[in-house]
Amino acid sequence: MKLPHLLPGRLIRRYKRFLADVLLDSGETVTAHCPNSGSMMGCNIPGSRVFLSVSGNQTRKYPYTWEMVETNGVWAGINTSLPNRIVHEAISQGEIPELAGYKNIRPEVPYGKGSRIDLLLSNGGPDCYVEIKNVTLVEEGRALFPDAVTTRGQKHLKELMEVVRSGGRGVIFFLVQRSDAESVSPADAIDPEYGRLLRTAVAGGVEALAYRAEVTPGEIRLARRLDVVPS
Repeated sequence: MKLPHLLPGRLIRRYKRFLADVLLDSGETVTAHCPNSGSMMGCNIPGSRVFLSVSGNQTRKYPYTWEMVETNGVWAGINTSLPNRIVHEAISQGEIPELAGYKNIRPEVPYGKGSRIDLLLSNGGPDCYVEIKNVTLVEEGRALFPDAVTTRGQKHLKELMEVVRSGGRGVIFFLVQRSDAESVSPADAIDPEYGRLLRTAVAGGVEALAYRAEVTPGEIRLARRLDVVPS
């Protein structure tokens, strides 16, 4: 996925979950929207290099959006509104063999109990329900999800299990938006219940897929599949 022109700067601080102060390379200090509700562990260190996008919408209170941060010598994409678009584009272009063969790709389709599936794939047979998670926490080469307790994520796993029990195909898709990960695991030390549910879901037929993305200021694209190691 191609990105718009981004502005470089240094992170001053992230606060109130959805705000960040940034010193742009131009010397201007701005407040940007932070499109990430997680803890952003390892990705919110003051002084880190960051890139911001700028909206042309004159009605926005905060026209700047924090898109990526440099951590451990690589760029990490922190904008959680992008993974659905990245994966949608990759499926459409045949870059994910495990999700090939579906003619119709529909985003944000209602299912479960008041939820919306990120992508619903269909082609005359059983529908495929794809729930996408953005992953930015990496420790010693292993990407970990979540970076904060997520009752919403737990609910999604339960709903995917119900999809499988009803004869559909359920997929939890971890998009690792940084290039220094070699595998993906549940962050048991952060949210042990999520780890328990993920293992139960996989044992019950939910498919766990993970792909690593190459993140640069000009583009975010899928690079290769990673193993999901639930233990």
